Amino acid sequence: MPSTKPIFAPPKPWTECARDLVNVAMGRKMADLVVRNGKWLNVHSGEVIPATDLAIVDGRFAYCGPDASHCIGEGTKVVDARGRYLVPGLCDAHMHIESGMVTVTEFTRAVVPHGTTSMFVDPHEIANVLGLPGVRMMHDEAEAMPVNVFVQMPSCVPSAPGLEHAGASLGPHEIGEAMAWPNIIGLGEVMNFPGVAANEQTMVGAIEATVTAGKTVGGHYASPDLGLPFHGYVAGGPEDDHEGTRAEDAIARVRQGMKAMLRLGSAWYDVAEQIKAVTEQGIDPRNFILCTDDSHSGTLVRDGHMDRVVRHAIAQGLAPVTAIQMATVNTAQHFKLERELGSIAPGRRADFLIVSNLAELSIDEVYGRGAQLAKDGKLTVEIPPYDYPAEAKGTVKLGKTLAADDFLIRAPKPSGDVDVRVIGVIENQAPTRALEARLSVEDGIVQMDRPNDVCQIALVERHRATGTVANAFVSGFGYTQDCAMASTVAHDSHHMIVVGTNREDMAIAANRLGEVGGGVVMISKGEELALVEMPIAGLMSDERAEIVAAKTDILGAAMREMGCTLNNAYMQHSLLALVVIPELRISDVGLVDVRTFEQVDVFV
Repeated sequence: MPSTKPIFAPPKPWTECARDLVNVAMGRKMADLVVRNGKWLNVHSGEVIPATDLAIVDGRFAYCGPDASHCIGEGTKVVDARGRYLVPGLCDAHMHIESGMVTVTEFTRAVVPHGTTSMFVDPHEIANVLGLPGVRMMHDEAEAMPVNVFVQMPSCVPSAPGLEHAGASLGPHEIGEAMAWPNIIGLGEVMNFPGVAANEQTMVGAIEATVTAGKTVGGHYASPDLGLPFHGYVAGGPEDDHEGTRAEDAIARVRQGMKAMLRLGSAWYDVAEQIKAVTEQGIDPRNFILCTDDSHSGTLVRDGHMDRVVRHAIAQGLAPVTAIQMATVNTAQHFKLERELGSIAPGRRADFLIVSNLAELSIDEVYGRGAQLAKDGKLTVEIPPYDYPAEAKGTVKLGKTLAADDFLIRAPKPSGDVDVRVIGVIENQAPTRALEARLSVEDGIVQMDRPNDVCQIALVERHRATGTVANAFVSGFGYTQDCAMASTVAHDSHHMIVVGTNREDMAIAANRLGEVGGGVVMISKGEELALVEMPIAGLMSDERAEIVAAKTDILGAAMREMGCTLNNAYMQHSLLALVVIPELRISDVGLVDVRTFEQVDVFV
């Protein structure tokens, strides 16, 4: 287990400080902190209340009202809000820390200045590499943070049994064990939606263990089919879903008693269409929740986190108070934490923001548990690095030195043309298209078609050193030069994805990641253009978020230099092995048609 000990005190349970809260509210005990003269954004009543004071003790709100002078004593710190807005700390209802390419600590350092004080993280990336010990590592690191980082126990490891082989396997027994850990808040997204609809025993057992523990079951229904499979999935127990892309998706989920989670990540832009269910069709917004799902370090450092999502929702026509409710109290209620967080109200953890412009969500100060954590976009506390053990590293096991011949796709005939299946990337969305292309054959080898944007994709097995390489074709990256990009972030089983226009470069890229223990690299004509090392499970860097962001900037520039114009192409690259989102994906067993959950041949 990690050697670093928590230095931030965990929040006191309400039962231990209830008397102090009452005494401060009554003026019998002095507050630790009083914030005066603010505009209270009350997410319970949906109004902004001027001339409000807040009194805080033991990291919780004790008094929220017009005059807290009776709570001020000699040892009380007083902050003048100067008429600015007092806003609850923002919550990210569904996200994967590993997508930021950094540790929990570094992710927290990056997002706190942007107003995020609560995160609900699903570490199924590290679970697919290291199993239950990996989840425990991130669970323990999360407990050491100065904000609320709750952990959802991964539900699908592997995500599609029989269609991929992960580095580990978790079942109902492991899930039941984890439900007793102090920081586990529920079950992570249940991605095997056909398994739920079919009453597959592993899925039934995982959901039952979660419900028995009184915790929330996360959903993931990645299909446009809103017929019987959808109804069977909802009946099976998942309580939310972030995979919708259309207004009708959001409406269908809410009507069935689910929470519709609308995501704006680095590459997923699913808020604008779905929010029309509220802004144009008048659906009750109480069951809508904002989240990010996947945000890489560059987005966090440059553009923000949940503040970015809230601003985007407001730009789509949502009232600012409603947008903030979707990123605060709605989330807290969903995870059965309304008495703990998600609002500025007595008894809740004193997580709040001082905001100068509500519509633009201009965050001046960030407080967590009654302590200032950030001001003017900069941290005001130091969060020390968290040390991962040796067993979390050295996880990229290729079994051999790869060569260009490992990436050959041999045709069923020596020359002529063949029809092949092609994975089609959709910009700013997680789904892909199942395309077809006619490619030429030379000396029995299928050739790429760079002018028509058809290059090769390979899935290199990296957990058991088998040396296996599954080859296929992909379109959408627009590469015009000899190049290859390899990544050991390959949702969800996290083998290695290599996309390239040149097989020699593909081999060099794959071997390079074997040398450094994982990450992402861009090679062109044998030259290394960019490298982001991620030695922790091949998923996360042990460097500062700012350093990782700078390296990803170099990576993005290299991709553009090679002809790629996709927005956040790295994120698109990393999801090409996600065999639970339609339509066509690649895994270590080959091509998978996710519409039918069947393996298919490269050749039509």
